[in-house]
Amino acid sequence: MDPNVELGDFLRSRRARLRPEEVGVVLGAGGVRRVPGLRREEVAHLAGVSADYYTRLEQGRHPHVSDAVLTAVARALRLDDVERGYLFELVRPAPARRRPEPPQRVRPEAHRMLEVLNDVSPALILNHRRDVLAANQLARALIRDFDALPVRERNLARHVLLDPAARDLYIDWDEVAQTFVANLRLAAGRRPDDPLLNELIGELFVKLPEFNGWWATHRVGQCAHGVQRLRHPVVGELALSHETLAFPADPDQLLCLYTAEPGSPSAEALRLLASWSAPDRPARTSASPPRPGQGMTTHRP
Repeated sequence: MDPNVELGDFLRSRRARLRPEEVGVVLGAGGVRRVPGLRREEVAHLAGVSADYYTRLEQGRHPHVSDAVLTAVARALRLDDVERGYLFELVRPAPARRRPEPPQRVRPEAHRMLEVLNDVSPALILNHRRDVLAANQLARALIRDFDALPVRERNLARHVLLDPAARDLYIDWDEVAQTFVANLRLAAGRRPDDPLLNELIGELFVKLPEFNGWWATHRVGQCAHGVQRLRHPVVGELALSHETLAFPADPDQLLCLYTAEPGSPSAEALRLLASWSAPDRPARTSASPPRPGQGMTTHRP
């Protein structure tokens, strides 16, 4: 992805979403506009720069733009914190990596943490591409057994966007899918030279009909937290909060943790799923999986 092209497209998409009356722009006689949103000269006026300067910024001709100007443009376009950071990253991209990225390793201590959480919380360790670097047993039972896939296919975004089973699992699949697309765009702005990320995005363009339209909105997001509603084939419906936390010692590794409200039906469903998926469980058949309320036995060592 060319940062200059992306910068222009991003700025145009952000000014197109703003209505003139939202930012105090007075329409001329008749109030008829040929294009949606703000014009370049209106953004320039709101940011306190010349129309020519803003035009050159939108065209990617910005060799020495200052932080003050970028902050003013972000304020004029009403960017949120994530969008503002993305703007700065597009203008000042990180140096291209000259060497291939080494394989990422999850520390043994982090693996142990996943296992400690196994009885109560599905948990995964992801990188910026949303590759699944590690997952506990409960996460594999809830979402997918990523360990059973080839290494290059162990990616949460690919699962959500391309696996037909994900459309059944996520009740609000469209919303979840668009959030992952927004996260991939954010990652692509930060790592435009990442070949595996670019390969994933190219695959999504080819295989997911909705992807092109979602990508064209230039939405960016972090997938930092929220609530997901799931319909699991074994334990039924769940509403789970998810939080994404960074490892200070491993800055490109993120802990994605799912929790249920204590005492809720979702908490009981997680408990049943943990029992059903425990390594020492008795033999079961896919034809008659246990359901909530049917009386499951928790097996302890």
